[in-house]
Amino acid sequence: MPRPLVPLPPRPSDAHKGSMGRLVLVAGSSGMAGAAALAAEASLRSGVGYAVLISPGAIAAELTAAIPSAVLKLGGGQDCGHLGLEHQSLVLKEAQEADAIALGPGLGQSADTFTLVLEVLASFPTPCVLDADGLNALASSPLELSGRFILTPHPGEAARLLGWENAKEVQANREETLLALVEKYQATVLLKGEGSLVAAPGKEVWKNETGNPGMATAGSGDVLTGILGGLLTRGMEVWEATRLAAHLHGLAGDFAAQELGEESIIASDILQFLPQAIKAYGATS
Repeated sequence: MPRPLVPLPPRPSDAHKGSMGRLVLVAGSSGMAGAAALAAEASLRSGVGYAVLISPGAIAAELTAAIPSAVLKLGGGQDCGHLGLEHQSLVLKEAQEADAIALGPGLGQSADTFTLVLEVLASFPTPCVLDADGLNALASSPLELSGRFILTPHPGEAARLLGWENAKEVQANREETLLALVEKYQATVLLKGEGSLVAAPGKEVWKNETGNPGMATAGSGDVLTGILGGLLTRGMEVWEATRLAAHLHGLAGDFAAQELGEESIIASDILQFLPQAIKAYGATS
């Protein structure tokens, strides 16, 4: 059996923003500023000292209003609606100073965005979370990964990564799907859904016990990406950070359901209750 979840990393009495980790989040495109904002705020609520958000210039005003606590780095001007290969130097410059990087929420599926993602994946050694359009970019390429990567697919994304026809096969064989993804990519995989599953090379399958159907809402996965990115910057090992992120994400959703009911939960509610979930977990770990 996998060992119990580890405690949250302690916050030293002499902590400062520079000592609490630096996450680079590559996210957002025209019409998808919300995904970037949710992920960035979730990382900050998870304790990261710096959340550097790299997004296209067209959504700068939306992001500044939505998440003023993040450090915003813009690709292009107001007419730039998505990130592309011309922004590679910006991403790599920021990634070199990062403790972890997360790619994908709301990035869009332009061909040059996919090219950017694939170039970045091969260019730096830090832990990396791949979600949403980051996973769609990966599915378009034979790129090989390693143990520093964490893939967080929902069933549809898992099917695309494996070249399967649709998500029904994934849902009918969730553990087999998870292990197939681990085998193909040699990375840690968090397969989202009822009882989210986590596995990694050399690790037994772990099932998350928190969460509820009300969390099946747009943006929920962006919050998870932010939580995981935040934990990684605190120096947590990839396997431990991934399991704890799934647990905290589900626990925040459970607190939201207790207060609001499952039918009315939206992603920002999960984010709203994340501090309560972290506080409750810290009191029991």
